[in-house]
Amino acid sequence: MRIREAKILFAAGEHSGAYYLAGYAVECALKACFAKSVKRHDFPDKNGAGKIFTHKLAELARLANLDADLAIATRASSKLGGSWLLVCNWTEDSRYFSWTKNEAEAMINAVAGKNDGVLPWIKRRW
Repeated sequence: MRIREAKILFAAGEHSGAYYLAGYAVECALKACFAKSVKRHDFPDKNGAGKIFTHKLAELARLANLDADLAIATRASSKLGGSWLLVCNWTEDSRYFSWTKNEAEAMINAVAGKNDGVLPWIKRRW
């Protein structure tokens, strides 16, 4: 949903909002992968579960147990590797900055690109 909203904002010329929401889409996807790893009626480790409240995408990938697969995938595909590096520059503070059309477009492509986007890669794992 967030990447769809980012594309709508981008089309409307709202590049800063588009940039922020595109990165936020990855945060949500990684948190969904973590949530899927918690079985019904289980109580996750309190310390581990508390760490999920971060906004750091590399840390969220680790908490979702995707970091090893992601390392392999980014070594195998330089395009995915470049997308992941760009996406990892996103922070929750991105919403406070102005982003250009080119920066927003690059972020959306890094997140949603069919062949080398981070979000499609994550979706195949949830």
